[in-house]
Amino acid sequence: MSVRRVALLTAGGFAPCLSSAVGGLIERYTEIAPDVEIIAYEHGYYGLLRGDKIVVDAETRKNAGILHRFGGSPIGNSRVKLTNAKDCVKRGLVAEGQDPLQVAAEQLKADGVDVLHTIGGDDTNTTAADLAAYLADNGYGLTVVGLPKTIDNDVVPIRQSLGAWTAAEEAAGFAANIIGEHRSGPRMLIVHEVMGRHCGWLTAAAAVEYRKWLDQQQWVPGIGLTRERWDVHAVFVPELAIDIDAEAERLKAVMDAQGNVNIFLSEGAGMHEIVEQLTAAGTPPERDPFGHVKLDTINPGQWFAKQFAEKLGAEKVMVQKSGYYSRAAAANAEDLRLIKSMTDLAVECALRGEAGVIGHDEERGDVLRAIEFPRIAGGKAFDVSQPWFGELLADIGQPLVPASHE
Repeated sequence: MSVRRVALLTAGGFAPCLSSAVGGLIERYTEIAPDVEIIAYEHGYYGLLRGDKIVVDAETRKNAGILHRFGGSPIGNSRVKLTNAKDCVKRGLVAEGQDPLQVAAEQLKADGVDVLHTIGGDDTNTTAADLAAYLADNGYGLTVVGLPKTIDNDVVPIRQSLGAWTAAEEAAGFAANIIGEHRSGPRMLIVHEVMGRHCGWLTAAAAVEYRKWLDQQQWVPGIGLTRERWDVHAVFVPELAIDIDAEAERLKAVMDAQGNVNIFLSEGAGMHEIVEQLTAAGTPPERDPFGHVKLDTINPGQWFAKQFAEKLGAEKVMVQKSGYYSRAAAANAEDLRLIKSMTDLAVECALRGEAGVIGHDEERGDVLRAIEFPRIAGGKAFDVSQPWFGELLADIGQPLVPASHE
């Protein structure tokens, strides 16, 4: 297949890679296939359904490298599921009775798109797979090549998704300022809530990055500036069993000795218990177009803080989320290197008509390749058996008890 025009779109929540990935794709096409036209749909599938697009001109191609310096997405994101017709109708994106997949397909046909690059998480890329299948069934050849974006690093079977390393580093920087509040009152409980449905990896990685920062600091214990007070005292992730009473007993000893307790909490930790409570009370939580619980409406951080505050005898409680600080950051050096390798391969795959999501395939020897769409899934559990996580918990005195998978 001869590739004449490619389209880009970014979708889902932000991650510190979107701007750079867009820039990287434009740069690579300009380097090896400068005659290929590039367009970008604004706000992901929202813009595709509406026909809102940007034509990438010569000046943009020339300056695409600047996009590596920024976070966010210059072409915009949204959460739209093409197989959720009811939601698309409600939002005015299609008319009653229209099939969003057909509307999107007709738009791609009208725009003469040969390759669609989707930059997003599992929802974005499985939606792309639905679209590609629909197009193939209806006689329109289109190659879809996705890039894995998620701060949670939870896409199956991809070893490392774009933006996760940066998100962990940024969350650690956020934590340094938040934990600096620990002497703003006696018996202070601080909960650093890490945003994400399946962000066990991100929460743990952020804690490790934060403790690396602690390792680089000097302390003045004679005036109260101690590592013990600045340290992480608990890390709660969905993949660990959490015995609140036992942890409260352990953390109360820390509170009594140090005068404060600092917790790193995954937003998804305890979610099932909270949802059960709300549902039993007749107030089930809101869900997004993909059927996911809207975590910001159930406030896991506040729920955990309430569980622990009384048991620890906390006089002051602070819960702060790092997600919006982290997810729109510019990619760090480590992520920029990963983005470069993935965007280069994405363009090569596109030009030879090879569809899939680019990533290091954990089920194929960690080789960087275009992973088949049917094998892509979200919600990859964080492997708590990894040595670096075990060392983290051992250092802070927290038991490692995996959650039951029943």
